[in-house]
Amino acid sequence: MRLQVLLTATMLATTSLEAVGGEIWVTNEKDDTISVVDTDQLEVVRTIPTGERPRGITFSSDWSRVYICASDSDTVQVMDPATGKILYDLPSGEDPEQFVLAPDDRHLWIANENDAVTTVVDVDSRQVVAQINVGIEPEGMAVSPDGKTVITTSETTNMAHWIDTETRKIFANTLVDPRPRHAEFAKDGTELWVSSEIGGTITVFDVATHAEKAKISFEIAGIKADLIQPVGFTFTPDGKTAFVALGPANHVAAIDTDTFAVKTYILVGRRVWHLAFSPDHKQLFSTNGVSGDVTIIDVASLEPVKSIKVGRFPWGAAMRP
Repeated sequence: MRLQVLLTATMLATTSLEAVGGEIWVTNEKDDTISVVDTDQLEVVRTIPTGERPRGITFSSDWSRVYICASDSDTVQVMDPATGKILYDLPSGEDPEQFVLAPDDRHLWIANENDAVTTVVDVDSRQVVAQINVGIEPEGMAVSPDGKTVITTSETTNMAHWIDTETRKIFANTLVDPRPRHAEFAKDGTELWVSSEIGGTITVFDVATHAEKAKISFEIAGIKADLIQPVGFTFTPDGKTAFVALGPANHVAAIDTDTFAVKTYILVGRRVWHLAFSPDHKQLFSTNGVSGDVTIIDVASLEPVKSIKVGRFPWGAAMRP
């Protein structure tokens, strides 16, 4: 009898674990909501109200908090992902667009588009600890794996600003092509990638020298060059492939990070903004603003497998295991 009870409990626990899938949290700009997509069921399982015009979204390292840039509410909202309740707002500066949480899980670095500053918030004390003047219309944010350097990209100044996280001062500025929108460190922090929406390129920098290492361009048959506008991008865990959202070109590019060559283009929904992997990294989800859906890409085959309707103008995406 005891053995049977133990076996039954084990089976129930196993079934429960198998039933708990990952989630992709998608911010919907026009609806002021988040759509939660279950990565097993491939459908929206929750819709959660937020502040006005939610854009950037990220989780704390222990997954107990989700941070949301409510751009038109001029705040960063902190939510309990289990209940979907807003716990409190953080001071963020005007019009927060994107942000990045430092590896210390304490300092949130926020791009304030209308103020031309980067705001640093201590999420424990809920206080602004620094504001750093950057270029005009900052948006993209990235933090190095060692937490020593933060990047802010400014859309109108066409620069990547390199900020020392200890002194909270800019120590380098590097020019990129017009309207940089997103930045990420790659290859264990030795490279910095910056997308330029209007320039239609991604610039790769050597972090040690701040020198340009490569420039990646895109060409899709039947699509005008001015519609190919790279914005968000992400890397596979092994770092060998970068996936780039190409805006109104309605495609995601898969890039070999060693050769910087485009391997293929993947058709998704209209006006693709950002990307997020499922917890097992077997699926990639794209947020398609104009068509109001997300497209699921099979990472192994590099093929789209399904599109799911979410809210109006989906923009940001983040994975929750």
